[in-house]
Amino acid sequence: MRHRPPLPSAVLASYHYCETITGQQARNFAYGIRLLPTAQRRALSALYAFARRVDDIGDGTLDPETKQTRLLECRDLLERVRTGTVPDDATDPVALALAHAARTFPIPLGGLDELIDGVLMDVRGHTYENWDDLRFYCRCVAGAIGRLSLGVFGTVPGVRGAARAPEYADTLGLALQLTNILRDVREDAGNGRVYLPAEDLRKFSCPETAQDLRRYPPQHGADFTNLVRFQIERARELFAEGFKLLPMLDRRSGACVAAMAGIYHRLLDRIAEDPAAVLRGRVALPAPEKALVAVRGLTGMDARRIARQAHP
Repeated sequence: MRHRPPLPSAVLASYHYCETITGQQARNFAYGIRLLPTAQRRALSALYAFARRVDDIGDGTLDPETKQTRLLECRDLLERVRTGTVPDDATDPVALALAHAARTFPIPLGGLDELIDGVLMDVRGHTYENWDDLRFYCRCVAGAIGRLSLGVFGTVPGVRGAARAPEYADTLGLALQLTNILRDVREDAGNGRVYLPAEDLRKFSCPETAQDLRRYPPQHGADFTNLVRFQIERARELFAEGFKLLPMLDRRSGACVAAMAGIYHRLLDRIAEDPAAVLRGRVALPAPEKALVAVRGLTGMDARRIARQAHP
């Protein structure tokens, strides 16, 4: 059996740093990747750590001009990763880990450029007139992550329809992001951000400003419940399409994706039980329920069920 040479100590330490960041700040993600082979788990942690850095800049307290400067610095770092010019003695553990991951797996690094583009939209106060506008943003900040992750997972050799795997990964990312948007309506409004399409807000007589949107109960005449239900149906359609990716992945990768996506899918069900709850605060799954959903995914139960539905 062929063995890979041991990793240099600096690279190993960098991966450990990225895995620590992932475990502390992305518990849902950490649930999903725990059963993956070591090399894949480390590579996904490196991707997450870079994405977390970008997101933290966008969500931080710096002024917009400084945020843009920091995001451009992230883009410069990404270019060094892309061109293989990150030095072996780099002191930035995220750079060192990501560079090693990019040499190990066919990761489409352009997805991280898209992530930066999406966060720049946040920094510049971009608003969304319709679903097409919001879909573009979601593709940048979440669909791209799905495609990046697929670069680490790969697909089963010879599997039917593999050419559409990036499309399904992208769509699953959209489903997760739209679920996030619904969950965080009040929190985002408190930060002056409105992600729900203005066209949809008008359709259900809901306010379009962040100040008004965060009020509970909703203003008189606003049909907020049906606005949320409308978005839930959209997200469910995206999940149904994105789940077609699962039969294309090997057992462990499919279980990983099923665990992560399953948590968000159940969160969407929880929001559907009480749509107005997202105006009262952040909707979350209790830890035991989240663990149960994750276990179902990690054991492959959900992946096998979805595979049977895709290929009856």
